[in-house]
Amino acid sequence: MHYLLCYELAPDYLETRGKYRNEHLKLAWEAQERGELIMGGAFSDPADMSVLFFQAESPALVEAFAKADPYLLHGVVTGYKVRQWNTVVGKDAFTPLRPE
Repeated sequence: MHYLLCYELAPDYLETRGKYRNEHLKLAWEAQERGELIMGGAFSDPADMSVLFFQAESPALVEAFAKADPYLLHGVVTGYKVRQWNTVVGKDAFTPLRPE
């Protein structure tokens, strides 16, 4: 299944992320190398949210990632949601649907 991890970012995210960025990126790239994290990044204008796209058997893996993320542990991320994403269009869609 596909899941989106949606982070709410602290108002001072751009100023505070630097302290924990290497730890956060290490965690993310390790998940990517295991085939769990497909891609991720933050929005800009405003920088108030980021989204990480996962492929996993269950949301538990995504929850575990969030709970281990230095950004969450140190308040750079103020909240998060894990949402199942029912992908239907694209070569990597989990459940491709074509018109009849």
